[in-house]
Amino acid sequence: MNFNFYEWYPFLHPFIIIFICFLLYYIILNLVKKLLPKHLLDLGLVSSSLTHMKSPIAFILPALVLKITLPTLKLSEHLMPTIASILNIWFISSIGFICSRIIDVARDYIIKEYDVKAKDNLEARKMHTQVRVIRRILKIIVFILALSCILITFDKVKQLGVSILASAGVVGIILGFAAQKSIATLFAGLQIAITQPIRLDDVVIVENEWGWIEEITLTYVVVKIWDLRRLVVPITYFIEKPFQNWTRISADLLGTVFIYTDYRIPIQEVRNELENILKNSNLWDKKAWCLQVTDSKENTLELRALMSSKDSPIGWDLRCLVREKLITFIQEKYPECLPKTRIELNKNGNSN
Repeated sequence: MNFNFYEWYPFLHPFIIIFICFLLYYIILNLVKKLLPKHLLDLGLVSSSLTHMKSPIAFILPALVLKITLPTLKLSEHLMPTIASILNIWFISSIGFICSRIIDVARDYIIKEYDVKAKDNLEARKMHTQVRVIRRILKIIVFILALSCILITFDKVKQLGVSILASAGVVGIILGFAAQKSIATLFAGLQIAITQPIRLDDVVIVENEWGWIEEITLTYVVVKIWDLRRLVVPITYFIEKPFQNWTRISADLLGTVFIYTDYRIPIQEVRNELENILKNSNLWDKKAWCLQVTDSKENTLELRALMSSKDSPIGWDLRCLVREKLITFIQEKYPECLPKTRIELNKNGNSN
């Protein structure tokens, strides 16, 4: 069987157009990358646009060219409606793809000035949290709109949609959807993005577990526990239940260390030693410290050492250091002031 190119040309014509579009696009893209000055390529917006937009543009160009040239193609009449429907779906999907990537470019542009790795990163964490949640919501909206536009291109689905919207039960349908947990979860994510009870990298105590907010999605939050476990919590938890957020306003924290000693302990000497420990430590932020007697029990005094730190991990290390140094100080300088139980013997040999 001999292959006759001219007989198959009407069927091969669309594929030839697609191939030529891809080829020309990647040639032009590489030329742009080579010809653009380096300082422009290093700009965040230009670099992000080239990274995110090259795939959707490559996806939409053949669809656009085919849509324009379709009337000129010599295809059989019974194939034309099918090909036209495929091109409509392709074109609408491409528009949705482009909108989704534009959202990614906007995300990169907004957060480029906010470094979450900085020490004082409250504003950065706030912005990253808002942008991350809003980006996901916008992408869902784009997907729903694109899917709706695709369905409307089919006559049967379009008629069904019109009849539903015209019916008196449309309000009930909307309310029914709004009552679903998925919609409630979506609104919870939006509420967290706006009110921000939590942000990325916040230090929290959830379900009696201490850790950092590692990831926030539209449906759940991942808490990185101090021992590297991951606690996955529904996002509605942070709207409906109480929890501790140690870095809600600032990452600065006050840490406490409790020491129990005998009543004979020279408190001022311990206070002086605490001051020396803090001044010689790089962990202390030099903002606040004190030592107080916070309780007196039957056999011991309770001394509370208080000190400030830049964030919770440093605060933990500082508390451990102060506890160790103060215990060593009392052991070496005032061993008689360690906690002890006293027994008194009366003249009859009985103990009290």
